[in-house]
Amino acid sequence: GYRHFDTAAVYGSEQPLGEAIKEALKLGLVASRDQLFITSKLWSNDAHPHHVIPALKKSLENLQLEYLDLYLIHWPISAKPGKFVFPLVDVMPMDFKGVWAAMEESQRLGLTKSIGVSNFTCKKIETLPSHATIPPSVDQVEMSPFWQQKKLRDFCKANGIVVTAYSPFGA
Repeated sequence: GYRHFDTAAVYGSEQPLGEAIKEALKLGLVASRDQLFITSKLWSNDAHPHHVIPALKKSLENLQLEYLDLYLIHWPISAKPGKFVFPLVDVMPMDFKGVWAAMEESQRLGLTKSIGVSNFTCKKIETLPSHATIPPSVDQVEMSPFWQQKKLRDFCKANGIVVTAYSPFGA
């Protein structure tokens, strides 16, 4: 009965999720792709302008999908391009303007319906609007009864950004 799946390249769950979606569609457990909402995320090693679209295409290949419903920048930092590494090493400042332009292009190309960010503070989100032609639709952050992030929620509400929570019951 699940309809929303939140994955990321670094989680290693895209390929098994893609296989499960394919099987669910084949068995008629889900009538069509339109009944699902699939989110994935751009990992920091690919958070470079020329890596965004290839990384998204790789996620789509793993998921066996033609498009995502939502594609997020996983963290507001970049790391040395190459192999997925967690925890991150060789961290560097992100080219927010270039990465966001590539995110916008991925939406224009129809590779994703919406684009957004994850783990961005108010200050980091403020770096986007000055050059964004498509504002972020979502900021996915850790939020729970113990960490309610009121300032961020108020900021996002004022700017038309939906806040979604991970670890809603606490980390």
